[in-house]
Amino acid sequence: MFNFNSVSHAFLLNRYRALPLLLTSVVSLVAAPVNALQQSELEVYPPNWWAGMQHPEVELMIYGEGVADDTVSIDKGKATISRVNALDSENYLFVTLDISGARAQDLTLTLTDNDGSYRRLHYSLDKRKEGSASRKGFGSKDAIYLIAPDRFANGNTANDNVDGYQDKVDRQLKGGRHGGDIQGIVDNLDYIKSMGFTQIWTMPLLENAMDKYSYHGYSTTDYYNIDPRFGSNDAFIEFSEQAKSEGVGVIMDMVLNHIGSNHKWMEDTPSKDWVNNEGKFVGTTHKRESLHDPHAIESDIKRFSDGWFVPTMPDLNQRNPHLANYLVQNAIWWVETADLSGIRVDTYSYPDKAFLSEWTNRLMDEYPNFNIVGEEWSVNPAITAYWQAGSQRHDDYDSALPSVMDFPLQAAVVKALNSDESWNSGFITVYETLATDFLYGDPNNLVIFPDNHDMSRIYTQLGHDKAKWNMAMTLLLTTRGIPQVFYGTEILMGNEGTNDHGIIRSDFPGGWPSDNDKNAFTGKGLNSDERWAQQRIKALLQLRQTYPQLFQGKLKHYAPVDGVYTYFRTADSTDKNSEKIMVALSKESVDLSLTSLTSLTSFTEMLKEGQTLTRVSDGKTFEATDTISLPTMSASVFIVK
Repeated sequence: MFNFNSVSHAFLLNRYRALPLLLTSVVSLVAAPVNALQQSELEVYPPNWWAGMQHPEVELMIYGEGVADDTVSIDKGKATISRVNALDSENYLFVTLDISGARAQDLTLTLTDNDGSYRRLHYSLDKRKEGSASRKGFGSKDAIYLIAPDRFANGNTANDNVDGYQDKVDRQLKGGRHGGDIQGIVDNLDYIKSMGFTQIWTMPLLENAMDKYSYHGYSTTDYYNIDPRFGSNDAFIEFSEQAKSEGVGVIMDMVLNHIGSNHKWMEDTPSKDWVNNEGKFVGTTHKRESLHDPHAIESDIKRFSDGWFVPTMPDLNQRNPHLANYLVQNAIWWVETADLSGIRVDTYSYPDKAFLSEWTNRLMDEYPNFNIVGEEWSVNPAITAYWQAGSQRHDDYDSALPSVMDFPLQAAVVKALNSDESWNSGFITVYETLATDFLYGDPNNLVIFPDNHDMSRIYTQLGHDKAKWNMAMTLLLTTRGIPQVFYGTEILMGNEGTNDHGIIRSDFPGGWPSDNDKNAFTGKGLNSDERWAQQRIKALLQLRQTYPQLFQGKLKHYAPVDGVYTYFRTADSTDKNSEKIMVALSKESVDLSLTSLTSLTSFTEMLKEGQTLTRVSDGKTFEATDTISLPTMSASVFIVK
């Protein structure tokens, strides 16, 4: 299944080593007379497909020496060839199969050259898992744990270095590979579950056969194979299965915008327009506003969408219909193969707009209850909301994207806690940001977060202030949306004095056999502040699991008064007497009168005489008619019954 043409010896080794067992039975050569059979290998993508999909066709990208001028026929199986397309390279052929109404079966395709020689390949249409189409994606009842696999835990030291891959393990190099892998995550599923996380999002696990700085995973060199230094396709599938058995879903990080420069497409490009800017580096402007600006110059729009991030990340041209289809099918293939509960899309707005509409609609047509979150790094809610399905827009763009990363709220929380309280600063920043939720199609389906793998740790953003950290985490784990926590945030990991991503993504203590002094999985060596933070996150996530109906329900908040921001989480019921969660964030020492009509902070609309409030931190109970003392820089959570 690997090809000996137009690629370097080193790359051949990479390709060979990455081949998963999953694929070896899908595509094969069939015995034929020696004088008729061309002795050449073929690759096919996707390597298999499924009967009973909503979309009636699957387009095969077949790669092999001189395959472009071959004629194709089906010698075994019930399917129809709809189209055959050759592009610029003589080594690619695109064959579209009509599989509408087809049952699960093995197909045999014959590719015949002009000289009469031929190659055959077997192609499998598999039976879908029961309930695959109706799978439920992650949602507001969930809490997501974001992991940098290379930096979390090394469960299999045997795959630290793999022959043919140039980027070797060096744990002392901040931008190098440190050896974390899929097995390390599997080994610590109990920890993740015990903390209260119900979803795992890992930074990309696909092959990144780059010379250096490959650990992050965003320079894909093979869309269908897990990087062998992380494990294998089988290992990823087993991880997903085991996590699911523990009640934890797996969200796959996908990159649609660009590839790594060592991808074979850069050695043998299917067509001249496969990569933007004729395959040459032209940097992106990162001016995502140009897509929406009524005054924008066309060249600015093009430079944003077609520009490359860096020279080692060639920018893909999704306007090419075959590339677009390749990316759509690849996403569906991974959902089916690995039984995913969601997808996170990197740099969401950078690919072609029309393609993003096609991609999201195709995915959601296949999985109507699925969830996909796009990364749109803008602190302007109008820009962020544009991409979410059901949002109000300035044009008739058709987006089926269910969720977006809520960067506006993240920025507002940090700004609020680092600012003094006044009429236009402090908690009013959070209040005003949430007040723009009318822009979103579904604000409760936004992914909210204190930090992530691309920014300073929240503890550092807040000046290593434990009280501010507590207020931020309390807010973000109890307000509307789906909370995501970056590994290590629960133990106050920081990056003081540097913004280097290698430091931000430091190793999780205890994840390596040599981590003898400190182990966050067991608690060994953690100081009192780290243990407190870990338990605080655990308690807040337990609250979400105990009252899922509240966190899938409504947010009702009061305008900040005297440095106090208060809000309630309620079920969709209109019953005033039903259970609620009350959260009070206070920068000042305040006596909070709950239902006094003479108080500016009265909550008579949400509380009724006779109800009790139980403080989560210590179990102390209050009556709705009481006055509660809130300490300076405090975050108080109450269960109202």
